[in-house]
Amino acid sequence: MSELPQPPVADAVITELVVCTTCRPEGDSREAPAAGATLFEAVQHAQFDLPAEALRRVRVRGQACMSACGRACTLALQAPGKPSYLFGDLQPDAATARDALRCAAMHAEAADGQLLRNQRPERLRNGILAKLPPHGAQATG
Repeated sequence: MSELPQPPVADAVITELVVCTTCRPEGDSREAPAAGATLFEAVQHAQFDLPAEALRRVRVRGQACMSACGRACTLALQAPGKPSYLFGDLQPDAATARDALRCAAMHAEAADGQLLRNQRPERLRNGILAKLPPHGAQATG
């Protein structure tokens, strides 16, 4: 008798940290690199500054235009079965990059994906643009 396939374990769920690579705050020169591209590069570099174990369930990717142009720079956190978060008005620097990775790791580690404001890293305590329920979640109240 063969065993039935088992559903994936929660440990296999990966949180994606998606950074808008085309974000450009209003008034920024089109001749200079986009602030979003600068933030994406900072996030990529910051991955080497944090312990690999903390980021074992985080994947980083860039995305051209996340349609939050009036709130540049933006990034999102998403994972199957968890709420998705969209943050804006972020600084494209190393401190934001480290906090974004720490927040993504928190999202990955939280079974329900909830990110309480006072527990998020400092640079992601403000600037939340949206919190979307998990795909297919039952409506409440």
